[in-house]
Amino acid sequence: MQCKIRKLRPGAALPNYAHGPLEDAGMDLCAAEAAVLAPGVPALVPTGLAIELSPGFEAQVRPRSGLALKHAITVPNSPGTIDPAYRGEVSVILLNLGREPYTIEPGDRIAQMVIARYEAVEWVEEDALSDSARGAGGFGSSGR
Repeated sequence: MQCKIRKLRPGAALPNYAHGPLEDAGMDLCAAEAAVLAPGVPALVPTGLAIELSPGFEAQVRPRSGLALKHAITVPNSPGTIDPAYRGEVSVILLNLGREPYTIEPGDRIAQMVIARYEAVEWVEEDALSDSARGAGGFGSSGR
């Protein structure tokens, strides 16, 4: 699959598969500018990129497992969705759940992005829904 991408800032890094597209679902996104993530304060970190997705596709922005494990850095709205009509700069909301400030430098890998297909839905309102084994059982209904 091909997607159009535009660098909005000099030195912006294209999304990259660390081990190639046959082994990785997510592509690394890199910071385009420095930022200091204070504990407990969300920060918007730009990537310096704009993308053009085909209709029926979205980009999902997710945390990087290494940043989460080693430094408690996460994406609080994970997965963040980039809609196919959006043409602005891709930025990532990062949150430091640790106790100390964390510094991001330009070029640091800050998140991963997965391109996913989605289906458009047309709701059909009904007076009743079909029965299922689960029924209305919700949170905690599986006993786990």
